[in-house]
Amino acid sequence: MDKLKILVVDDEARMRKLVKDFLVRKDFIVIEAEDGADAVDQFFSDKDIALVILDVMMPKMDGWQVCREIRSRSKVPIIMLTAKSDERDELLGFELGVDEYISKPFSPKILVARVEAILRRSNLLTAESMLEIGAICLDKAAHEVKVNGQPVELSFKEFELLTYFMENQGIALSREKILNSVWNYDYFGDARTIDTHVKKLRSKLGAEGEYIKTIWGMGYKFEV
Repeated sequence: MDKLKILVVDDEARMRKLVKDFLVRKDFIVIEAEDGADAVDQFFSDKDIALVILDVMMPKMDGWQVCREIRSRSKVPIIMLTAKSDERDELLGFELGVDEYISKPFSPKILVARVEAILRRSNLLTAESMLEIGAICLDKAAHEVKVNGQPVELSFKEFELLTYFMENQGIALSREKILNSVWNYDYFGDARTIDTHVKKLRSKLGAEGEYIKTIWGMGYKFEV
């Protein structure tokens, strides 16, 4: 597959370089724009941009104006970056069709993980069929899991839960996010469902069950 192109828009050169460095390491092509007007020009002159990372506060045109311009003619995924953590800003972003909303300061690794997740949802980034972390090897195509080379029998939901954990390695995941992602939005269960599945999953993974860390009061993190 050809490398995917991402437009990074921020008036701070240091911020653009930080984001670009992490994206390039993941094999993305990065185009930069230093203000809103430049972003709009670049977006409409380049037809191959797969995703836009867009700062809110910028000269000439702010992020909201840029978002409106892009959304008037394109459904390309947009991640908004902002120094504000104002709920009204966040709601405005979603009304304008923003796919993800990240407040500064943020972890570049988390930003890249969100980029990859959005592109997978958009079917632009093909998820790897094989996931191998530590002693666990998961084959999504064959629906098989092996620990230290030995097959482990998992239920359908346990398999989906482990896949979700491994695809989001190192990211703190709230119980709500896990429910929404593994059980989908129309699931009316509660957090105890997750805890029960995690307990069974840990048990079946043996010593490697310790890869699933509990974050008290929030959820879980898969980490080796």
